[in-house]
Amino acid sequence: MLDFLFGHYAYWFTIILLCIGLYGMLFKKNLIKKTIGLAILQAAIILFFVSVASKVDATVPVYDSSIPVEQVANYMNPLPHTLMLTAIVVGVATLGVAFTLLIAIYNRYQTLDEQELIKKIHD
Repeated sequence: MLDFLFGHYAYWFTIILLCIGLYGMLFKKNLIKKTIGLAILQAAIILFFVSVASKVDATVPVYDSSIPVEQVANYMNPLPHTLMLTAIVVGVATLGVAFTLLIAIYNRYQTLDEQELIKKIHD
């Protein structure tokens, strides 16, 4: 039982981060806290894909004369890591745009509280 818990620690950490991110996005009323929850959720998803793609005793996919090319199991698949690097870049850009929009919203309505903002928009 303990081997199962400690052997899959990356997945448990991913689940905890997913729960924290979802909680922030669903139950917080402040738009900045919702955006931070979105960033935590995105980090959890990236961590999940990287932990799934990692292999024990595998090396980077660069030719090494000491490792036969025919034994492809000794090399890691670079595609998931490349896609997650792209996801990180897109996530940082998305957060930058989101915070810029939040600044514009605050300058116009003087609040970042979701309910108060909806009330001011309808008035």
